[in-house]
Amino acid sequence: MSGVSKRKKLSYIINLAVVVVLYLVVSLLISQRIIDSYYSDLITMVCINVILAVSLNLVTGLLGQLVLGHAGFMLVGAYAAALFTLHSGLPLSVSFPIGLLLGGVVAALSGVIIGVPALRLKGDYLAIITLGFGEIIRVIANNLTITNGAKGLYGIESLNSRHNLIAMFSYVFFIAVVVIFLSFTFGTSRHGRAVIAIREDEIAAEASGINTTYYKLLAFILAAFIAGVAGGLYAHQIGIIDPSKFDFNRSVEILVMVVLGGMGSITGSIISATVLTLLPEALRDFASYRMLLYSIILICVMLFRPTGLLGRSEFSLINIIEKIKNKQNSKTAGKEG
Repeated sequence: MSGVSKRKKLSYIINLAVVVVLYLVVSLLISQRIIDSYYSDLITMVCINVILAVSLNLVTGLLGQLVLGHAGFMLVGAYAAALFTLHSGLPLSVSFPIGLLLGGVVAALSGVIIGVPALRLKGDYLAIITLGFGEIIRVIANNLTITNGAKGLYGIESLNSRHNLIAMFSYVFFIAVVVIFLSFTFGTSRHGRAVIAIREDEIAAEASGINTTYYKLLAFILAAFIAGVAGGLYAHQIGIIDPSKFDFNRSVEILVMVVLGGMGSITGSIISATVLTLLPEALRDFASYRMLLYSIILICVMLFRPTGLLGRSEFSLINIIEKIKNKQNSKTAGKEG
C-alpha cells in the first residue's frame, strides 16, 4: 500500500471516529435530558444550515457562480416533502424519507428549469435571474390554494415527540454527514476537477474538451437537490411553512455562511454555518444590540480575512496529527543531537 493511500485510509478512519463519537455524545446528552428540547432543536437547525451552506458551496465555491435564490429551492423542497407526508396516508416513518427524496427531486427539476437559461449568463446577470426565481417561487406559494397561501402550511408532523427528542436529530445529523462526504468526494473526483477548471478559466476549460454547459448544470442541479432535501427537513423540524421566511434575506443568509467560511472550502462552510446559527441565539439577551454586534463581527472578518475563514483550504485532522508528530520527532532528534 502506497503512502498516499495509507494516509487517505487513516484520514477516513479518523473522520469516521469523530463523527461516531460526536453523534453518540450528543445523543446521550439529549436522551438524558441534559440537552433540553430547545437546545436539541437548535443543534438540529445547525445541521440543516450546514447542509444548505455546503450545497450552495458547490455552485458558488466550486463552480464560482453567484446564486441569490437558494432559498427558492429550499421552499420548493419544503412544500413537496410536507404535502406528501400530509396527504400520502402512510405512517410518518415511511412517508418522511420518501417525502425528503421527493422534495429533493422537485427542487432538482426546478434547478433544471432555471439552470438551462440562467447558466448561459455570468456574474451579476446570473445572480439577478436566480434572485428573481426565488422571489417568483415565494409569490406563487403565497397565492396557491394547495400551499394554503400566505397563511402557510401547518400541521406538519415531526419525528420528535415528548418522549423522543433524538429521532429528528439523528435523521438530520446523518443526512448532513452524507452530504458533506458526497461534496468532498465530488470535489476531488474527475467531475469536481472539471467544475473547478471552469471556475478558474471557462474558456481554457472548454478548449481542453470539458463540456462546460453539462458540468455547470450538474453542479447547479446537485445543489438544488440538496437544498430541497434541507427544505423538507426544515419543514418537519419547524412544523409550519411560512413563505415569508424564504425571502431574499434567507438566500443572503446562506450565501454569507459560504463567503464567511471561504468560497470553495467545505469545512469552512460547516464552521461558519455553525457559528452563524448559534451566534444570534447567544446574543439574544442583548436584543437591542444583537444585529449590530452580528454585523460588526461579519464586517471585521471580511476586512481582516476577505477570503473567508479558511479560504479555499480544508481543515484536516490528519494534517494536525502529522504536524504534532513532526514537532515531537524534531524535538527528539534535537535532544539526541
